Amino acid sequence: MPMKTIDNTNMENCAPPANIVIFGATGDLTRRKLIPALLKMLECNLMDKRGRIIGVVRKLSFDEWVDKIHSGLKEFSADSDLIEQQWPVLKDMLKMVSGDLSEADTYQQISQSLETIDGQKNTLFYLAIPPRWYVDVASSLSQAGLNDETEGYRRIVIEKPFGMNLETSRELNLQLQASFNENQIYRIDHYLGKESVQNLLVYRFTNSILEPLWNRNYIDHIQISAAESIGIEYRADYYEHAGALRDMIQSHLMQVMTLVAMEPPVEFTADAVRDEKMKVLRAIRRFEPEQVEQLTVAAQYASGKVNEEKVPAYVSEPNVSPDSATETFSAVKFHIDNWRWQGVPFILWTGKRMQKRASEIVIRFRKPPFNLFDSEGSIPTANALVFRLHPDEGIVLRMNAKKPGLTTEIQRMVMRAPYADNGNDVADAYEILLHDVLMGDATLFSRADEVEESWAIVEPILDAWKDRFSIERYRAGTWDIPDMDKLLAGCVGGWHQPT
Repeated sequence: MPMKTIDNTNMENCAPPANIVIFGATGDLTRRKLIPALLKMLECNLMDKRGRIIGVVRKLSFDEWVDKIHSGLKEFSADSDLIEQQWPVLKDMLKMVSGDLSEADTYQQISQSLETIDGQKNTLFYLAIPPRWYVDVASSLSQAGLNDETEGYRRIVIEKPFGMNLETSRELNLQLQASFNENQIYRIDHYLGKESVQNLLVYRFTNSILEPLWNRNYIDHIQISAAESIGIEYRADYYEHAGALRDMIQSHLMQVMTLVAMEPPVEFTADAVRDEKMKVLRAIRRFEPEQVEQLTVAAQYASGKVNEEKVPAYVSEPNVSPDSATETFSAVKFHIDNWRWQGVPFILWTGKRMQKRASEIVIRFRKPPFNLFDSEGSIPTANALVFRLHPDEGIVLRMNAKKPGLTTEIQRMVMRAPYADNGNDVADAYEILLHDVLMGDATLFSRADEVEESWAIVEPILDAWKDRFSIERYRAGTWDIPDMDKLLAGCVGGWHQPT
């Protein structure tokens, strides 16, 4: 997968001009992520400034909406020089449609607001709205003829969650596909837009030294993690119904696992890549009800300290039930039953209010079959290849070397390869993904069958957990998670805790 670094002199990557229609144009996602990403895309020549950004807004005048967008940039974009330089350009691209999502007239106004540029009315519809509106908005767009690609492409972007279980995901897919063709639907997962996640395929398939090692003969196990130091913030209404398994593992981390485990595609096209990912999902061993307890971990944060600041327990957070059994930490041990990965556990884990924020893919290799240095009392640690997704994006290789001196005592040697010397050179996930939608590249987006297959895999876990009345607790700001050592028993090196 080509690296998508920032190059503000290259016009070859500039997407054709388009109408970008944002539903939820006053919402948090738009202000925090979408508008800052679009501003950066302008600077980097990834977006044609002749395009239009059309906000669907209620109860605000155009000037009030523009002021809200500008204030959001000041709050969420750290680059004041970028704002000063590009804001006048972005402001000229802004248009607004005032209306209610449930009214047909709103969609007629949207249709009339679309501009023809270079003979085309290319249009991206971004649904930065609660999931309950996805189907209604898609259906209304279809009824207004806004899914018709006669005058240019029409693409619709939806955020997760893509359903809350297998049944609702299937229903959502069927209803969306009744209004738009599958190739018009872009299910966005910001995790796959991370520079370091994209690099997985490049490092796997362009470095011949890795391929002979990338299998059950040399790899003991793989850990894929996403630890967060924050709590649930303002998301209690969603999180109480979701939990860590749905929020992170079913979507983000399982997608990363498919990239780690997939075979080389026959060609680098969206469907070829996603076909290989689907093969991985189909090969994942299904959970029997009696296995759930031994192959999963669920826990919830209690009060504690994070970065020397006291934080409340999950059940003391606003809008959380005081007797909630929702998990804020989840871990699952998967097995992939195919020739390459048979017998290699994949441990996916995620948690909130952990000691630090860190996301990593840890490839732990087997220990040497015979240790020559036992007589010195120094047993070498297992080699590990670590893809750091956050922070300090890059690759870390952990090996063993002799300590200087007259003995053969062993020490661990760490070799680091950062992705960029300057963190500003790494594009934000939303910049990459929005650019991909504008270019029509669906490689980093989930296909309907992927979504449904991942739900089918985790549904036995959800079924086993749904009637629980209590849950294990862990102290906020620590790695003291009950049963994690048990889950990784027999894995070389045990549970890897980010440092």
